[in-house]
Amino acid sequence: MYKLTLETAKYLIEIAEQKARQMGLNSSIAIVDDGANLIAFHRMDGARIAGIEISQGKAWTSAAMQMPTANLAQSALPGSPSFGINTTNHGKLTILGGGIPLMSHDRVIGGIGVSGGTSAQDIEVANASVNAFTSMHGARDPWTASARIGSNQSYR
Repeated sequence: MYKLTLETAKYLIEIAEQKARQMGLNSSIAIVDDGANLIAFHRMDGARIAGIEISQGKAWTSAAMQMPTANLAQSALPGSPSFGINTTNHGKLTILGGGIPLMSHDRVIGGIGVSGGTSAQDIEVANASVNAFTSMHGARDPWTASARIGSNQSYR
C-alpha cells in the first residue's frame, strides 16, 4: 500500500497550481494524509485569505468522509438525507465541491482540497492532481461515476 509523502504532495500541488493558472484562478491548495492531517499547503499569489481554511476543510472532509465533497454538497441540501451534516464535527465538514480523496489499492490515503473559483472550477483543478496521482500509481480512478453519500463513487 502506498503512503502519501511530502514529495508527492508537493508534486500534486504543483499540478493543481498549473491547472489553476491555465484557468485564470488564484487558488489555495491543501493535501492531507489518510488521517486527514495536513501534509502540504500552498496559497497562490492573489488567492483569497478565506480560501486557506476552505481548501484545508475540503481536503480534510474528502479524506475523513472518504468521498468527494461534491457528494456532500448535493446530499446536504434542505430535505435531503444528509441535511445538516455540515454542522457536525464542530462545523469542520466542508460541503463545497473541490475536495477529492486520493486512493491507493482501493483505500483512501489522503485528500486534496482546492479553493479559489466556483465549486465546478475547484473540482476541475483538484481533478488535475487526482488524475496525475492516478497515473503515477497506475490505479483506476474510482471517483468517475455519480453516487450518493456513503458510496465509493463520485459526482464531478
